[in-house]
Amino acid sequence: MSLNFMMNLVWISAMIVFLPWCAFALEDRPYVNDLKAPENRKDLEALQNAVSSALPKARAATVCIEIKDGSGSGVIISADGLILTAAHVATGVKQKVTVILEDGTRLKAETLGLVADSDAAMIQITEKGTYPFVEIDRTDSTRLGDWVFALGHSGGYDKDRGAVLRLGRLVRIAGTTFQSDCMLIGGDSGGPLFDLTGKLVGIHSRVGQQMQVNMHVPMAEFVSHWDGMRNAEFIGEGPYAEKPKKGNGFLGLATEPGAAGGLKVTKVGRKSPAEAAGIKEGDVLFKMNGVALKDRGQMQDLLEEMSAGNEVTLETERGGKPKTFSLALGER
Repeated sequence: MSLNFMMNLVWISAMIVFLPWCAFALEDRPYVNDLKAPENRKDLEALQNAVSSALPKARAATVCIEIKDGSGSGVIISADGLILTAAHVATGVKQKVTVILEDGTRLKAETLGLVADSDAAMIQITEKGTYPFVEIDRTDSTRLGDWVFALGHSGGYDKDRGAVLRLGRLVRIAGTTFQSDCMLIGGDSGGPLFDLTGKLVGIHSRVGQQMQVNMHVPMAEFVSHWDGMRNAEFIGEGPYAEKPKKGNGFLGLATEPGAAGGLKVTKVGRKSPAEAAGIKEGDVLFKMNGVALKDRGQMQDLLEEMSAGNEVTLETERGGKPKTFSLALGER
């Protein structure tokens, strides 16, 4: 980043909001956090150097998350691929998603738990590996007026561009919400907010109609619900995720008892999950999620315990050869 670019960002931030001066004698706390605004070249270079130092590691851990109808962002916080994001990006628990790393590597992942009323969520990369990650702020050390920088895959993944950097300050702290003047747009949701030391302090939640008015979920909200999210629990009721409704999922096929056991597919609905997965008329279904299928009533009972979006594995036979299909249930 050039010094001129940094100066422009600083003056934009300073024009948006006047921030009171507060002094905090905290170890390793960048002194520029306690200034109303940078006063000279030294202050600007301190900002530039802090962000430049933290950026490579932060950018390597920032991921794009592909969901059914679009994409969002997230950040890896452990070497085994645990990701923090927003509940409205994850959309639900135990759902399959695709995670895209900085270099374009696409990985399978599964949503874990979420907090519906504060917009916090976790995702786990399910492919074994060692992944770049960042440290989270577990001490709640962030203060009003602190400089922060935001990353996210604005508008979706772009390998040539990479994650987009925005610099700003915390302009409001209230309950389970941080507000910053970092300029975010669609696709940034779920992405990370860092302090000047490179620690993760928040996750982007609500992108405002005015680009400089944006809300973030602080790390304290993740820490307080950590175990529940790791255990794939749907926590709370709120506007950011809809609780699964049992029995509202469908496969989109009709069956009859097979001559040699199982259920013979007699019809596959157009544009149904079954058609999208490649199931065809004449296939014989023998197992659903490992449970042997004896009759249509049993298959319906199994579906009644599942919800739209749940993953289903069907073990079948076509022309005497075994085939396995995996699909997500549609919404009835």
